[in-house]
Amino acid sequence: MFKGHYLRLILAIVAGILVGSIFNGAVSALALRLYPLPDGVNWVDVEAVEHYLANLPAMAYVIILFAHVGQSFVGSLVAAIIGKSFEMYVAIVIGTFSLLGGITNMVSLPLPAWMWIEAPLYIIAAYAAAKLVQSRRAVQN
Repeated sequence: MFKGHYLRLILAIVAGILVGSIFNGAVSALALRLYPLPDGVNWVDVEAVEHYLANLPAMAYVIILFAHVGQSFVGSLVAAIIGKSFEMYVAIVIGTFSLLGGITNMVSLPLPAWMWIEAPLYIIAAYAAAKLVQSRRAVQN
């Protein structure tokens, strides 16, 4: 029985990371469709990418912010549903992984400073997802 709890927690975290990443990738792909790289530019050309990012409109960054924070929320929601009575624990784990990924992006890409607003939102989104699952379960019981 105890092993089952660990297995469920691991499954919840893996599923949360996977589903959250898929959400992030899908929304980011939408942003790239709306604001494509210029012809001849690829992600390996650092100078061209920096120029591209410097000239994106604010709405492109809002979409990316939604993708990142949405990753935390959707992934945490999935993890909390699977995690049963450990909703908050698994959600915060997902939020923390999302936060670490976000920080990595912020320090490795030339993004506008205001994008740092997303850092605390990862944990807030994870917390909100867990609370949503907890409240739905309370109503059902």
